[in-house]
Amino acid sequence: MMGFSFRRFGAVLYKEFIQMRRDRITFGMMIGLPIIQLFLFGFAINSDPRNLPTLVEVNDNGPLTRAVIAGMQNSSYFDFKGAVEGAGGGEEALRRGDANFVVVIPRDFERNVLRGDRPEVLVAADASDPSATGGAVAALSGIVTVAISETLSGPLANAPGGAAPFSMVVHREYNPEGRTSTNIVPGLLAIILSMTMVMITAIAIVKETERGTMEMLIATPVKPLEVMLGKILPYVFVGYVQTIVFLIAARLVFGVPFEGSVWAFYLGFNLFVVVNLALGFLISTAASSQMQAMQLSFFTILPSILLSGFMFPFAGMPGWAQAIGQAVPATHFLRIVRKVMLKGGDVSDVTGELWALAAILLVISVIAMLRYRQTLD
Repeated sequence: MMGFSFRRFGAVLYKEFIQMRRDRITFGMMIGLPIIQLFLFGFAINSDPRNLPTLVEVNDNGPLTRAVIAGMQNSSYFDFKGAVEGAGGGEEALRRGDANFVVVIPRDFERNVLRGDRPEVLVAADASDPSATGGAVAALSGIVTVAISETLSGPLANAPGGAAPFSMVVHREYNPEGRTSTNIVPGLLAIILSMTMVMITAIAIVKETERGTMEMLIATPVKPLEVMLGKILPYVFVGYVQTIVFLIAARLVFGVPFEGSVWAFYLGFNLFVVVNLALGFLISTAASSQMQAMQLSFFTILPSILLSGFMFPFAGMPGWAQAIGQAVPATHFLRIVRKVMLKGGDVSDVTGELWALAAILLVISVIAMLRYRQTLD
């Protein structure tokens, strides 16, 4: 047997470093992925968001009312955007996602406080994402205590003492029990479709290249758009099967409701699936092997999980992270799913998200076709 040779060992080691340097995608993942994760978890992730958009319905504009609102505003959890417009305006704002909280001050609020009747201040919270509003809801009692102590030392110094002169009643809309599954399960559909659609499409097209059958397609008088559509549309059917099975399991196993428009849901679904298939097609134009296709697909999965609002509240992210998140297709489909399934939304409630997905699809499709033409050349 030959003994261990540092010369042979060094030759193999040098060869491995050369191969690593030539495989730029793998090398980039080893260097870039930890840095990306460091910045995302260090700067972009915040499980206790502040300055949540809040509307107020004021039916009594006395000093105590102003003190309660000021106390909530000063807590930094609540950012009052204005007054509720018309009957049912608060509920409509919660459903559209324009506000996370609606505060209702009842009529004769201050008079009832002075009489010791302990009137109720209603706070309607959007609990479809409990992690986004949980900290603010938990802080409400402390906010009320501070507002009372500061106000009763002024014009209401003679108000009845002892217990708090009014009660704060919190209604958790769309998820009254605060169940995590009600929030996670609908969002999980966006993540599952992102993972499978992007990766399956990228690998399937790269496999054609590895087998040499892509050259046969190139030799035919088929346009890039026709190749792109022909390759990705069969996987739309796979997405339909996944979604139907998912919705049945969500309803029967986890008890997640489906309150809204089926038409709105499937409009969003179709756009989202096609966006991800187009993204997979784009990845395939940059990958030379199935392994590289999987590695590049992983780069799209990480933002879908971390920056879409699935794992962490979107409102808690800094502005730059939210800007990146707005370019992630899963962000918009996740909002569509939650609005439709939990809030009873229809097409008008998700129009903005549908347009966002359409814009992302247009950009990805143009880039993918340009890249494919370069591949042909």
